[in-house]
Amino acid sequence: MTVLDSRALNRATLARQLLLGRADLTALDAVTHLCGLQAQEPQEPFVGLWSRLRAFRPAALSDLLTERRVVRTHLMRRTVHLVTAEDILAWRSRHDAMLRRRVLGTYRHELDGNDLDELAAAGRAVLADDEPRTMTELARTLAERWPSAGPRPLGELLIAGLLPVTQLPPRGLWRTKAGARYRLLSSWLGREIDPPAPDGTDPVGQALVLRYLAAFGPAATADLRAWSGLAGLPSAVAALRDRLLGFRDERGRELLDLPDAPRPDPETPAPVRFLPAFDNAILGYHDRGRIIDDEHRGLSVAGARVVLVDGRVSATWNVDAGAVIVTPLRRFSRAEETAVTEEGQALSSFLTDGESDRALIATAP
Repeated sequence: MTVLDSRALNRATLARQLLLGRADLTALDAVTHLCGLQAQEPQEPFVGLWSRLRAFRPAALSDLLTERRVVRTHLMRRTVHLVTAEDILAWRSRHDAMLRRRVLGTYRHELDGNDLDELAAAGRAVLADDEPRTMTELARTLAERWPSAGPRPLGELLIAGLLPVTQLPPRGLWRTKAGARYRLLSSWLGREIDPPAPDGTDPVGQALVLRYLAAFGPAATADLRAWSGLAGLPSAVAALRDRLLGFRDERGRELLDLPDAPRPDPETPAPVRFLPAFDNAILGYHDRGRIIDDEHRGLSVAGARVVLVDGRVSATWNVDAGAVIVTPLRRFSRAEETAVTEEGQALSSFLTDGESDRALIATAP
């Protein structure tokens, strides 16, 4: 098989993640292509789309949430994602077992011995009146019937593990601070989620494989598992293998990809890009070496906002009084420093509606 080195994988990732050049896509099309956006920090997806789209307006994403075309919900890896209404309805049942298992893994002792089907039915009954509730309110309503669980484990099991729910606006709207309030997905979207596929078939699993490779490939099955949190996709991969290309990385791992997907020349120039906390481009892989050095890998799970220089994580960034402050992880060349400053100024202008265009680079290590 052809071997793809880390630079070839880096450029492929940037192309699939819309980071090699800003795309002429709508916000909805971008969220669809990316298989959703990591969104546990409500304001971060706005920066993620600004870095990827040529003419992104924050109001466009806010409108998608209020128009119920995009939702905030627990999905991949039990983390909160922005996902299109069509995708969540199609994918949610396929994630049910994983979501339940992950919550139970966290609260094994607190939740042991409870009838989960009975608990789910009771939670549905509470939410059936379409009155938005916080996780705490839902847990307190049922606490008398399940006193041994404790409110926090009970609430997380209901919201993240048992019930297909969505976080309602105004949470997640541009420049809006609001707590998480929940309704059933079926009630909010006016349609039931798709039922599980018959035993022995996995059309959703196959769709996830193809969609993942379009947005993240070339990738190993371990990367697919790390992104989705789903362990049971080998049969889906096996069913699709004749439609996929095979490669190897420098460690000898098999990588799969779509035949017609972009795999740019490794020497393709990569622009500076500012990524939000927990960005897909980093968390979408088990082996993140294609985009971040091992010594900085901890940044990817610590919620650090990072800067890509020549396609790799080379700095962190934050905002202070409208100014974008960049902290390098290595020394920049003069050209790199200029490019980082210019992109940081553009980000400052985006975040402040043009009231500021300041970007400062701290002393390099």
